Amino acid sequence: MTEHPPSHDTAESAQDGADRVPYARAIPEPTSGPLVTAAGVTLVAAALVTNLWVLACGVVILVVGLVVWFWSVFPQERLEAIPARAHAAPDADFRVPLREARERPAYPAEVHPMNVGIRGGLLGGAAMAVVACAWGVVTHGSVWMPINLLVGVLIPGVEGSDLETLRAFHAGWFAVAVVIHVMLSMAVGALYSTALPIAANRPLLAGAVVIPVIMSGVVWATIATVNPALQQYISWPWFIGSQVAFGIVCGWWTSTRARVPAMRGRSLAQRLGIERGGVA
Repeated sequence: MTEHPPSHDTAESAQDGADRVPYARAIPEPTSGPLVTAAGVTLVAAALVTNLWVLACGVVILVVGLVVWFWSVFPQERLEAIPARAHAAPDADFRVPLREARERPAYPAEVHPMNVGIRGGLLGGAAMAVVACAWGVVTHGSVWMPINLLVGVLIPGVEGSDLETLRAFHAGWFAVAVVIHVMLSMAVGALYSTALPIAANRPLLAGAVVIPVIMSGVVWATIATVNPALQQYISWPWFIGSQVAFGIVCGWWTSTRARVPAMRGRSLAQRLGIERGGVA
């Protein structure tokens, strides 16, 4: 039986069929527009609780992101050609089989124990205190300056004291500062125990950079609202440095400890290990 080569019309029809399939021979070019736009929107929203400089930066970043994003789409979408060997045959079946829907977990299957995060928080709090006291000695010649300023977050009127009073040691203020610092360090350390497994590939980056920057912004906004008079004494570069010191120590300690299952779906008694009726 003699085989006849496919006719010209048949070949063109097959080629047209392949070209009509979306992105059969090209894919959209990568662009940083959406990421830059999201950063601009975040800064614009943050300006509601900060100042006009943050708003100005946010607007500029937002406009740049939108321009980059829309430039890759309009007036014609920018495409990146797929290598020839990756092209599908003209008569390939482009229908994608339906897959069984599976629930995607919203949190990691394993987390660090809470006591690991608390211990890491205490170690990070010690590193943070060293940096803060170093700032007090270098800037004001007193190790008690940052301790007394920490008390001002809770006790009103401290910020109105003169510099000599803030540089001096006060037993009551010292006790209050220790309680505040220990409690906050333990709370943030507990946060690290559950947050770092989310960034399992880059735990030190998240612990030493991302979380300290977020916490610095939260503290800045809180002080600006609760006790704005304290801002005249705070050096924010040193403050951020102390937060980074906390993040490095706490993040390193927490990320190097073993993780345990998240115990999803278990009751509170089972999570706490309480025995009831002979069943744990």
